[in-house]
Amino acid sequence: MLCAALLSFTVPALAQFSQPVKWSVSSKKLKKNVYEIKAVGDIQAGWHIYDLQEYVGGPNCTVFSVEGEAVEPVGEPRITSPVKRSYDDVFEMEIGTCDGPVSIVQTVQALQDGPCDVAVHIEWQACNNGNCMPPDDFDETIQVEGRGTSDNAGSGSLWALIIEAILWGFLMLLTPCVFPMVPMTVSFFLKQSGSQSAGRFKALMYGLFIVLLYTVPISLIIGITWLFGGSAVTADIFNWLSTHWLPNILFFLIFMVFAASFFGAFEIVLPSKWTNSADKNSDRGGLGGVFFLALTLVLVSFSCTGPIVGTVLIKSTQGEFWTPMVTMLAFSIAFALPFALLAFFPSVLKKLPKSGGWLNSVKVVLGFVEIALGLKFLSVADQTYHWHILDREVYLAIWIVCFALLGLYLLGKIRFKYDSPVEHISVGRLALVIIDFAFVVYLIPGMWGAPLKALSGYLPPLETQDFVLQPGAATSQSTAPVAELPGSMVNLPHGLTGYTKLEDGLAAAEESGKMVFVDITGHGCVNCREMEARVWSDPEVLKRLGGNFEIVSLFVDDKTRLPESEWVTTADGKVLKDVGRVNARLVLDKFGVNSQPNYFILDAAGNILSGPRGYNLDVQEFIRFLDGS
Repeated sequence: MLCAALLSFTVPALAQFSQPVKWSVSSKKLKKNVYEIKAVGDIQAGWHIYDLQEYVGGPNCTVFSVEGEAVEPVGEPRITSPVKRSYDDVFEMEIGTCDGPVSIVQTVQALQDGPCDVAVHIEWQACNNGNCMPPDDFDETIQVEGRGTSDNAGSGSLWALIIEAILWGFLMLLTPCVFPMVPMTVSFFLKQSGSQSAGRFKALMYGLFIVLLYTVPISLIIGITWLFGGSAVTADIFNWLSTHWLPNILFFLIFMVFAASFFGAFEIVLPSKWTNSADKNSDRGGLGGVFFLALTLVLVSFSCTGPIVGTVLIKSTQGEFWTPMVTMLAFSIAFALPFALLAFFPSVLKKLPKSGGWLNSVKVVLGFVEIALGLKFLSVADQTYHWHILDREVYLAIWIVCFALLGLYLLGKIRFKYDSPVEHISVGRLALVIIDFAFVVYLIPGMWGAPLKALSGYLPPLETQDFVLQPGAATSQSTAPVAELPGSMVNLPHGLTGYTKLEDGLAAAEESGKMVFVDITGHGCVNCREMEARVWSDPEVLKRLGGNFEIVSLFVDDKTRLPESEWVTTADGKVLKDVGRVNARLVLDKFGVNSQPNYFILDAAGNILSGPRGYNLDVQEFIRFLDGS
């Protein structure tokens, strides 16, 4: 009897001492007075615990709860790490288990000003292939900020938002939508007449116009959104500018016309009526052309800057008013500064000697660059409407020929109408030739499927290419337009497969026991292609995407017309008739975003487990996002 009594005390103590699961709890502020309470369980190898689903007549499920007088749970707790579901012969039912680091989260809302205590309670049972430990529990109290401290937190993070906006503004110069405007800016200000001080004044006004064209309309839109609620109309406008065939074809033609002018086919001059008007108003600086150039820059660059602008706009629907305007001002100033400096530079170039025809050589080089980069706009329309006239190998062929001709021109083997003979090659020109032909050599393997990751944002996706030597790569035959595929199945980059309808992905997840990876994307989304080429291609990312998730790719710019039975009528009576508009509305209503790329992880019931995850080329961070940590 004594031994039995001692054993009854010793076994629980031993079980407690050797418990294979260790818990830690943390909190994260989501917005204002809304917080996410997260518990992470570190499980020893060979052991597992059960998921949150209650099993009648089955094993002990994990229980996760939070309580507090000053907090209120929002929704149900959810596991954000992988859950393995399989049929258990002993219990004769399908059971979900977690055998790695497990993450459980619960969203709460603070109900009072000042700090709020949150009591976290966890119950679980750990098992291995041979036996199970006695059920155990864990309790910990943590503290979150209340409603009264949200304003201070917001102002404290404002500087971080401003710094981030400034960095994005500078980085936008290197994107394929913005960089083509560099030669156009140089060319425009090279042709300006007047004194050096007048040129500098126009350059200053050019930068100011860019800032105003970004900040003033955005501020008005935010004000209207704030007054009337919702940002669906705004999202539709941005989507039209960046993906519709009309603006993209127009921008493509503009760049081709500029290229022809640079090659000497003709001079781009204003109509005489406009010229006379400009001369008459020369004392006011002739700012009409400067404003038009700034407006062109803002419109042309929007398909790349749109995701950043869209993210800022969404903040206005989450209770913030001044912050989006301030961050947009910071972004536009940083974005405009390089162009203002470029506008200053040509005013100095005009005073340099014109002998040797070097100015014409600069224009011809810019002409080749205009042809290459202007193709991006035609490619966006081609991808969005599934025309298949500019697939990847065609696009690459044009680039290879274009830059090969540029190399021959720099060597003096090709001459245009206003060129001077090239009797010798300078060291600087030779360096440009080497760089140019090295770039051509880099491009050539792309004709057979090389990923060319450095150019992923400029090129059509690899799936549009007919001939690919790379094993496992998808071909264009496997990525036909959505309307031509059975159901909503679609082939994705790097041999992945998925769905283009959320309901189909959720149904597949219900059957397979996997989570759902939602890819909010677009055919004309530059940053989406970069994420796919630089992040999705990582072996660890591919392993997780292919093994742990049912993938749903929601294309918000796809112009494929839906059958009438699938049209969606909004609350205001607007009828959405194509894939992109329906997806854009779904994304805005369910996920609260109107920019791409954005990624979410859902369970089979459609509950959001994690996200949003936007454009970020950090592979390890993306892996942690997929792992729910």
